[in-house]
Amino acid sequence: MGKERLAAFSDGVIAIIITIMVLELRVPHGADWAALQSVAPAFISYVLSFIYLAIYWNNHHHLIHTVTRVDGFILWANSHLLFWLSLIPAATAWMGENFLSPLPTAVYGATLLMPAIAYFLLTMAIVHGHGKQSVLAHALGRDVKGKISPLLYAAGIALAFVEPWLSIALYVLVAVIWLIPDRRIERVLRED
Repeated sequence: MGKERLAAFSDGVIAIIITIMVLELRVPHGADWAALQSVAPAFISYVLSFIYLAIYWNNHHHLIHTVTRVDGFILWANSHLLFWLSLIPAATAWMGENFLSPLPTAVYGATLLMPAIAYFLLTMAIVHGHGKQSVLAHALGRDVKGKISPLLYAAGIALAFVEPWLSIALYVLVAVIWLIPDRRIERVLRED
């Protein structure tokens, strides 16, 4: 299978995930600031999740540029990533309805942690299929952002039961870290 089908399928799934999330947003009941304030937690949750999905889409786009052939291992690793991403709308809605409640905030963090792990496994599947001297293996290097992110998610999950707003702050911090698409891949692709 060519990488184009993998990319097109992944793009479609991520687009559907975003569509599901936006359909969960509710219109304020009223025309004043209080009505708008009542939907603010759900909107804040939506914005954060949208940013995360955009980050995954951007980085997945760059990642797929390093692929020359797709095998079953890569297909399953990619499907694993898409599975975890598909749970983001449910976690987003739950946290939005119960903003700053410990369990929904922790579950949201777990829902962010699992795609991070799945993305790492996808990168390892690509390196496995393309070799230690592949473009991706060269681009990854020490992968500091990829290693620190799961630690911050884990800290956010634990902090949700102490100070949920600190959890949200850590989730935002990870998003900020990844806001710029991974330039390591772009750099290596330009060198080739």
